[in-house]
Amino acid sequence: MEVCYQLPVLPLDRPVPKHVLSRRGAISFSSSSSLFGAPDPRQLSQRRGAISYDSSDQTALYIRMLGDVRVRSQVGFEPEGRGSYPYLCIDFRTLHLTPSPVERLRRLLSFQRYLHSSRLLWGTTHLNPLHILDEDYIGQAKCMLERVGSWNFDIFLFDRLTNGNSLVTMTFHLLNQYGLLELFQLDMVKLWRFLVMVQEDYHSLNPYHNAVHAADVTQAMYCYLREPKLAKSLTSCDILLGLLAAATHDLDHPGVNQPFLIKTNHYLAKLYRNSSVLENHHWRSAVGLLRETGLFSHLPAEEGLKMERQLGSLILATDISRQNEYLGKFRTHLNQDDLCLSNASHRHFILQMALKCADICNPCRPWELSKQWSEKVTQEFFHQGDIEKKHKLEVSPLCDSQRNSMGNIQIGKL
Repeated sequence: MEVCYQLPVLPLDRPVPKHVLSRRGAISFSSSSSLFGAPDPRQLSQRRGAISYDSSDQTALYIRMLGDVRVRSQVGFEPEGRGSYPYLCIDFRTLHLTPSPVERLRRLLSFQRYLHSSRLLWGTTHLNPLHILDEDYIGQAKCMLERVGSWNFDIFLFDRLTNGNSLVTMTFHLLNQYGLLELFQLDMVKLWRFLVMVQEDYHSLNPYHNAVHAADVTQAMYCYLREPKLAKSLTSCDILLGLLAAATHDLDHPGVNQPFLIKTNHYLAKLYRNSSVLENHHWRSAVGLLRETGLFSHLPAEEGLKMERQLGSLILATDISRQNEYLGKFRTHLNQDDLCLSNASHRHFILQMALKCADICNPCRPWELSKQWSEKVTQEFFHQGDIEKKHKLEVSPLCDSQRNSMGNIQIGKL
């Protein structure tokens, strides 16, 4: 069968018709949706997108996931300048290398390929969690999951054993282990589809901010949730939100930091007014997938919205620029000895701190694991610095390969 590699070029953001804005439930739809008028019959592909809006809802924009953005593969400038620096037309998927046509299609086709290969999603298996494990995990991966609570867990080996599906496998296993599927009556097919889509919306070309990092953070979060004093106080809802936040906390990360997006006038920086740009995007992307898959659609509407807000509160806490704010609040609680885990707001704060620790915990892993993470984050930082040098932008801290080493980058992170 002939495959068309030339995909239609779509604008990065589009005004949303008023009749769409009135439908708050339609947060996620395809680029050829009838919401925008009759689709072009020549368009052979569709793209997922999301409506992202703030409380004022005055200038809602139709935005597409960064991973699905299709722009010129040659780095350049748009004709119209925007602010101090014109918007850099950078395809974030080609920052690290120029992929082959097959690789360019990988992210678009992977879920369809999974649909065809998974008997579960075709409805030919019994909806039994253990059956899914037997079908999709090989023996060695299952053995590793028996030690999933170990701080020495080797996520790189686990990712190889699961054929690059460590995030889906890890998160599904932990949710099932806690009995959350039955407790919240989560549809197994919807959950599996949600996790597959989450994994696919991480950029595999990022050396560090990819699905393996998300799986590692999810496993670390599980270790923290098992701490005896915390474990006896957490509710099932706390655990569900903690694991989902860990799995989605860097969703659709472009492989560059917030200052880079701001100084290049990226549309996400404008959309979120230069405040927690990446974290807001990770949260909104996660909400888009939750609504697209209908994972919480069976819950009362207010309960579903509450869970989305709490998920956002956890993900936004990972903004490194707010580190002192959270540490100061934590020190105050410790000094006053007033943390009460029977208090829902105090438990939520501890979950925020746990996710923050899980996000940056890899320097505390065993050396053979920590060293690999150090190499990956250094590679990603230096690549951003090379791009900034190429376009005569100020090089971000820790991103200059001529002035920084892997060692002082790790000191800077800690």
